Amino acid sequence: MLNLLVDNAVLTLFVVLLLGLGLGSLRLFGFSLGAAGVLFAGLLVNALDPRVRLDPVVYELGLALFVYAIALAGGGHFWRSLNRQGLVQNLLVLGALALGAGLTLLAGRLLGLDPALTAGLYTGAFTSTPALASVIEAVSEQPGLGDPVVTYSIAYPMGVIGVMLATFFLGRRFRPDYAAEARSLNFSADELVTRPLRVREDTGLTAEELQRRHGGRVVFGRVAHEGRLEIVDARSVLRPGDLVSVTGAPDDVGAVIAHLGEEGPESLTTDRSVLDFRRIFVSNPRVVGHRLADLRLPERFGATVTRVRRGDRDIVPGGDTMLELGDRVRVLSARARLDEVSRYFGDSYRRLSEINLLTFSLGLVLGLLLGTLPLPLPGGTTFRLGVAGGPLLVGLLLGALGRTGRVVWTIPYSANLTLRQLGLAIFLAGVGLRSGSRFAAQLGSPQGLSLLLAGTLVTAAVVTLLLWVGHRLLKLPYSLMTGLGAGMNTHPAILSYATERTGNEVPEVSYATVYPVALLGKILLAQAILLLAG
Repeated sequence: MLNLLVDNAVLTLFVVLLLGLGLGSLRLFGFSLGAAGVLFAGLLVNALDPRVRLDPVVYELGLALFVYAIALAGGGHFWRSLNRQGLVQNLLVLGALALGAGLTLLAGRLLGLDPALTAGLYTGAFTSTPALASVIEAVSEQPGLGDPVVTYSIAYPMGVIGVMLATFFLGRRFRPDYAAEARSLNFSADELVTRPLRVREDTGLTAEELQRRHGGRVVFGRVAHEGRLEIVDARSVLRPGDLVSVTGAPDDVGAVIAHLGEEGPESLTTDRSVLDFRRIFVSNPRVVGHRLADLRLPERFGATVTRVRRGDRDIVPGGDTMLELGDRVRVLSARARLDEVSRYFGDSYRRLSEINLLTFSLGLVLGLLLGTLPLPLPGGTTFRLGVAGGPLLVGLLLGALGRTGRVVWTIPYSANLTLRQLGLAIFLAGVGLRSGSRFAAQLGSPQGLSLLLAGTLVTAAVVTLLLWVGHRLLKLPYSLMTGLGAGMNTHPAILSYATERTGNEVPEVSYATVYPVALLGKILLAQAILLLAG
């Protein structure tokens, strides 16, 4: 079998993917390797026969797809999060990563590690595949510096488990009220509801002003006014006696009802003969990347959007909400115009499975070109962003732009997930197949245990300090800090654990806030370790 794999690279790739994803799906004490199982499958196969390898271009392609897809998806949120609070969170994470780099350098000197092994230990302790790739690329023509994949692989498992354990034990120590924290940050784990409001207070405010007063967390749909059923638009003024449908999280809807009147005796959604609603897929590129207010739906179609479903989550829309390919919008309009509105948004599930390969390839080309540029460092040396850093920066910029004129840079949500998962798996298979024999030799040596202990101590010390400083000194909610811990290690398994522990989406938001900076920071710090450990 192994001789067959030596002569067939494509078969080798998919055998490793099969074995690795099967391994990654196994759960032990609530922990699973996920896609990282592919790395260990590659290490195993190469340890059995060092001749079984893949051309480097294969895993470089996988890495470029993975990083660029993630950056496209997170670019918009990242730039919007660069306010005072976002800057504090990013600086906190960068400080923790810099501390981790210092501790790793110290461990490398104590253990007498080669520079690449020290940098690999850092990337494994903080589970950064792109940073590992940058180190591999930097030492590709300098074999005397060591193989970073060996130390990466040894430190990686505790890089995930260590963060989870620190999150658990500090959570037991701090005993946070996750539900109260979510409410204080204007988040709710509850599904959106629609309830009728009988208006009693004559505020004289428009619907837009009322929404703004309640933090944009509710939206008004239809109103029964003097026997007529109408759609509420931004300029509508709610009068005493009106019966209005309000959509939002239960607590937010309850607050609006308490402010303006009382819950109505009957639902406005039961009669769909005049006004009706429909869930519609956003597949028309012409509406993507525009604010809902700029689409002028009330003026053009007499319609309004009352919910936006993105991935597995419903969002309360506002005038500044930008639609993305793959969103499902709940549109309220006159029954006779629903088909027209559907055609405008596209409503094609098939088109959501398609990618504009022209713009996708253009963005990747720009990112890869940026990655080849030599950037100066103090002392007359240079470094390159490489296959990971270049696409990351370009993807963040294009993801934030969304579109340039008629060119849409983003891709459908489902297609993005598929590309990043496939890219990551291909990359991990390639790097595992290049280092299995050396990994086996190192793991079985006395130094292997020392490396495992060093990586564990670096991870545990840094994440514990991050959580303690953020929660105790800076008074940040612990649920937010768990997302920062996951974002610092840029690992979805840690995020999943944090979300499960808190029972709300606060970790997801803080994770997305720091993810790009943490990813790029680890690439740069890994390069710095290479220089300083030499």
